Amino acid sequence: MPTAFCALRERRPPAERVRDRLRGAAGPAVADQMPAGYQRLGRVLLVRLPPALRPFFPLIGSAWQRELGVSTVVVPSGPIEGEYRIPQLERIAGEVTETEVTEHGVRWRFDAAEIMFAAGNRTERTRVGRLVRPGETVVDLFAGIGYFTIPAARLGRARRVVAVEKNPQAVRYLRENLLLNHVEDRVEVVAGDNRTVPLPYGEADRVFLGYLPTSVPWIPRALEVVRPGGGWLHIHLVADAHDARQKATGSVERALRDAGAAPTAPLTAREVKPYGPGRTHVVVDARVRPGLPES
Repeated sequence: MPTAFCALRERRPPAERVRDRLRGAAGPAVADQMPAGYQRLGRVLLVRLPPALRPFFPLIGSAWQRELGVSTVVVPSGPIEGEYRIPQLERIAGEVTETEVTEHGVRWRFDAAEIMFAAGNRTERTRVGRLVRPGETVVDLFAGIGYFTIPAARLGRARRVVAVEKNPQAVRYLRENLLLNHVEDRVEVVAGDNRTVPLPYGEADRVFLGYLPTSVPWIPRALEVVRPGGGWLHIHLVADAHDARQKATGSVERALRDAGAAPTAPLTAREVKPYGPGRTHVVVDARVRPGLPES
């Protein structure tokens, strides 16, 4: 019986087991307030807890450590901050926030307290590796720690990737992640503001614009680096959840027209993840030729 009981217990979701510990220490009324969701970033766990549970944060943190074997547990303490999109987090168990995440053989190392890593973008990071064709030249205007750069080089086998990043902390991890994934020989890191740094004008087969809430203002800059014969732009933005794809493609079409270019094929859009109440993160794939006016 004890063995069967333990096996049954282990099959229960981790959040329920943490809730059991909280129930024993604080009673069912408190335990019932604990959400079931969590985001695991390697050895760092991100959980969202209501303020009413603050007196029990240390207990909850240590319970999650035991149940999942993570080193550190953090809770959001405020919104994502500034141009560098730095997360505001409070540690409730453990100290070390540097961690590593592996997806489909690609490794990303970063400090979860300094760098945002969106688990909801996992499918898009994988899709990038399928979009890129061997031998392409790719420009990533918002490279971060290599979210799209490394799949393009490692999975897509791009011949050359120019990775542009302004945040010095992200640049440091970007360089480290290139080495971890053995693609440093095909990726050129350009540290600085993508609006002013030198770029490979007219050489790119594909440009990634992965900035939120919208990268639409950077479409003219992306058009400068696309080959004269045409190439792909992958433009990320946030749109109202109702008809999000239609609204996103409309925004991109207007921006292309204003920049003196137009799609050479129908635009396609896919929803990446929810982005707050009533909002959706969308990516628009646009095959374009610079300087081609609409007929």
